[in-house]
Amino acid sequence: MAINAKVYNIGGEKKTALKLNEKVFGIEANEALVHQAMVAQMANERQNLAHTKNRSEVRGGGRKPWRQKGTGRARAGSNRSPIWMGGGVTFGPRSERNYKKQINKKMKQKALLMVLSDKAINNNLTVIESLSIKEFKTKTIDSLLKKIAGKKDEKRSVLIINDKKDEKTKFSFRNLTGVKYINVDNLNIVDLLAKRDTIFSKDSIKIIEKKYK
Repeated sequence: MAINAKVYNIGGEKKTALKLNEKVFGIEANEALVHQAMVAQMANERQNLAHTKNRSEVRGGGRKPWRQKGTGRARAGSNRSPIWMGGGVTFGPRSERNYKKQINKKMKQKALLMVLSDKAINNNLTVIESLSIKEFKTKTIDSLLKKIAGKKDEKRSVLIINDKKDEKTKFSFRNLTGVKYINVDNLNIVDLLAKRDTIFSKDSIKIIEKKYK
């Protein structure tokens, strides 16, 4: 079965459909593998900021609060004990905890292609001949997205993938609601899953097919 993508120019005019490589955009999805790759990426990007002090790190506690016997109270060796107010925390979050998850490179690559294939098969992948613009114009890009996606601003969920770094294009997309702009070198499974629709520049499709075929 031939897999085609709709092609538009920067003015939003529809052009001839682009035939996609089935080895890249025609792979059957495996939900378990996609989920594993997504969880691994999110875990590896996680910042471990939460940190509590244990009894050896809190201030004070050098002197025994009261003598061992004869007071009628329970034994106490330090006011840094977790059962004391202001003492250390038992089993609290620690900054040295490692959340990293490993995943085989081929598995990660295949999961990415599965998501791309799902986008293409379900008509959530669109191609633009070129994303280069001559000036900073968010209004022009907003008009283009309305012609392509046909969604209102608050219902828009679009990932834009360009083939090269272009600051003018990047800033033109920046203030649009529900839109994220990335370079094809930064293509990843989390961004693809986070957005409903994907828009590729024509050259970025060629780069992907050349890299993964």
